[in-house]
Amino acid sequence: MSKTVWWFAGNLKGGDGSMMNNLPIKKSNAVLEKSFRFAIRVVKLSRYLRAGNEFVISKQLLRSGTAIGALVREAQNAESRRDFVHKLMVALKEAEESAYWLELLFATQTIDEKGFQSMYLDLENLLRLLTAIIKRTKTIDN
Repeated sequence: MSKTVWWFAGNLKGGDGSMMNNLPIKKSNAVLEKSFRFAIRVVKLSRYLRAGNEFVISKQLLRSGTAIGALVREAQNAESRRDFVHKLMVALKEAEESAYWLELLFATQTIDEKGFQSMYLDLENLLRLLTAIIKRTKTIDN
């Protein structure tokens, strides 16, 4: 696999080369935006991995990494506070699974350190944010 890694860049560009600063998110919400941006990076990484004939881990990471944002979006329309927490807990589990796949890709030298560190930092930020929201919401219930 080539050492050239274009998928970890912080600047996200659309298919037309334009910057994706105006994400299709209804209102300013850090967890929505960060999970959506992470999903974009996961899709790009998945394409890179498939181009290098890594299909199994690529598919696992694609599933777990994009599920985070989908669950966060779904939680925005939760039927109750308990439902909201449950959906974010599942998103947290998907984030942990994504961390595992990234660690495995790095440990097997499928991705380089620079790309790993960049993606992992974003994921750690998402994990902290999800954990804080869950704890804060649970505190409100008590």
